[in-house]
Amino acid sequence: MSAGSRNSALVVEDLKVHFGGGSSLFGPKPTVHAVDGVSFSVPAGKTFGIVGESGSGKTTTALAIMRLVHITAGRVALGDTPIGELEGEDLRAARRQFQIVFQDPYSSLDPRKRAGEIVREPLDLMQIGTRAEREAKVAELFEQVGLRPEQRVLFPHQFSGGQRQRLGLARALSTEPDLIVCDEPVSALDVAIQAQILNLMARLQRELGLTYLFISHDLGVVQHICDEIAVMYLGQIVEQADRVTLFNNPQHPYTKALLAAVPTVHGNKRDRRNRTRLKGDPPSPVNLPTGCRFASRCPIAEVRCSKVAPPLEDRGDGHKVSCLLV
Repeated sequence: MSAGSRNSALVVEDLKVHFGGGSSLFGPKPTVHAVDGVSFSVPAGKTFGIVGESGSGKTTTALAIMRLVHITAGRVALGDTPIGELEGEDLRAARRQFQIVFQDPYSSLDPRKRAGEIVREPLDLMQIGTRAEREAKVAELFEQVGLRPEQRVLFPHQFSGGQRQRLGLARALSTEPDLIVCDEPVSALDVAIQAQILNLMARLQRELGLTYLFISHDLGVVQHICDEIAVMYLGQIVEQADRVTLFNNPQHPYTKALLAAVPTVHGNKRDRRNRTRLKGDPPSPVNLPTGCRFASRCPIAEVRCSKVAPPLEDRGDGHKVSCLLV
């Protein structure tokens, strides 16, 4: 059964990932609120992007969905499968439904294995098909991602960065997953190669009906490939909208600041008079402020902003914003 024939979607409800806590000989350990109540859904066949600064929680969100870090609270479901609740053999069996493409193609591939073996490995581990069927699948995947059949015998160091990321994509596609999580998949590549990989991902999505969760700090990349985008700040989503709305009509001061920092071919001719500028550093995820988490850096914050935590509310047409002043 191909990925395109499944009518599944990712649903994340009030996801929390906290690190630390508990006690030690020296007293209570601090709790890091890496992800603190994130909710969103991704329709089948679409691409949902999460953007934000380093430390915003976007990668931790992706790793929690992949069950690579412990989920403190919340619900994660892929179609009818409650992947956030599975353990042991049930989780291992469900992993064929969701795969990940990591940020660094240089370190995410085993240097001791040949390319064909790397792509075939998920099929071997999950015992999918016969040996001959697996080899045929690997040959098909190499063709799909634009690699030559004879390259199956090469080792990762014999590939360029873009080719290694094509290998990573082929490996992720091998189990015909319902969801592919992409954690900064092009940030380690040259700009020209980035475009090639993004175009390849878009083509594969059209042909196979893939669903992507795309993590990035690069708004230009997100604008190129995502259907809907969530902006994260300090463990929470502060704005969420479809791609056109978010870029043409940003509402949250943090989103405006991120967009103002994106250069254009015209030397960034966005309205400089109304540009939102950030000041200072984000608060500590250990000692979170009581009100809006962005208030200490926000140029338009009022006294109430530091006292009242704004909810993420739909302001019309699915455009959600977490700000008291919008």
